Amino acid sequence: MRVERVRQEAATVETAGDGAARPRRPGAWLAALLFAGVSLVVGCRAADTDAVTPVPQLLAFLPWLLLPTAVGLLLTLRARWWTGAVWGVALLGLLAWYVEPYGKTDDPAGPPVAQLRVLTANVEYGRATGPLVDAVRREKPDLVFVQECDRRCGAVLERDLSATHPHRSAVDGDGSKGSVILSRLPLTPAPPVPGTMGMPGATADVGGRTVRLLLAHPVPPFPDRVSVWQRELAGIRDAARAARDVPTVLAGDFNASQDHAAFRRILDTGLRDAARLDGADRTPTWPARTAPAFGAQIDHVLVSEEFAADRARFPRLGDSDHRAVLVDLTLHAGR
Repeated sequence: MRVERVRQEAATVETAGDGAARPRRPGAWLAALLFAGVSLVVGCRAADTDAVTPVPQLLAFLPWLLLPTAVGLLLTLRARWWTGAVWGVALLGLLAWYVEPYGKTDDPAGPPVAQLRVLTANVEYGRATGPLVDAVRREKPDLVFVQECDRRCGAVLERDLSATHPHRSAVDGDGSKGSVILSRLPLTPAPPVPGTMGMPGATADVGGRTVRLLLAHPVPPFPDRVSVWQRELAGIRDAARAARDVPTVLAGDFNASQDHAAFRRILDTGLRDAARLDGADRTPTWPARTAPAFGAQIDHVLVSEEFAADRARFPRLGDSDHRAVLVDLTLHAGR
């Protein structure tokens, strides 16, 4: 029995020419493959680039890469591959670092001026129009940013919500191209942000101050449209920084998370993610069927430094693949 046991142990470990123990091949190879894939994504995150497919798609789920990294680390320990173990620990450390929230969270200056409740929702080709109407009636937001609101959706919103939200700024379109901003407050239309899908703009008088309203909805980073996605996010960034001295609310389906370089550049204009201000920056909004257990936060309400945020929540709208974002904002007088 003792001889047979020694033979089995020898079969699982190869010996190098210098006498050093090499890892069991299957476990080490699988760990190396896992680490290589994670390293590609983490390397692009560290280099502040979204690179090319499949990196942008994987970056949306960067926190979940902790799982394959942990599996790879267990495989290295089982295979006694100590170099791989160091690799895995380094990846875990980097992932933990980048999971931390991004952007500023300074308290706004000056006394409070007005309260605003903001709701943004992607109604998926208009399918969730009915649930959106119910949510608006229940939650009573002051501003509603609606993406993928086709012509039928726009007509339903006008019919059912014009009594409470009589003011609007819209880009009409079929399918995913239509978008609308609904408001209790009077709106002055502003030029839309150029893009494949509608991204209307407006200004509103809030507590005696002019507030810019911008709706964001760039194309998703499909493998053949990554360059378009990057270009449209850059256009949103340019619109955000065009009037940095004016209080701004920029909301919508960004098809990007804080782990995407193109989205972080929008935050670098001085805008803050309202969900982060309320400690909910990693709550997934897509896909709705698995959120909040699994997913990515790609729907956002971004605000300028004059705003504080409270009570961020993520209602589920039936028939939409996105969860909505609902947040209470307080506008301050500023410096």
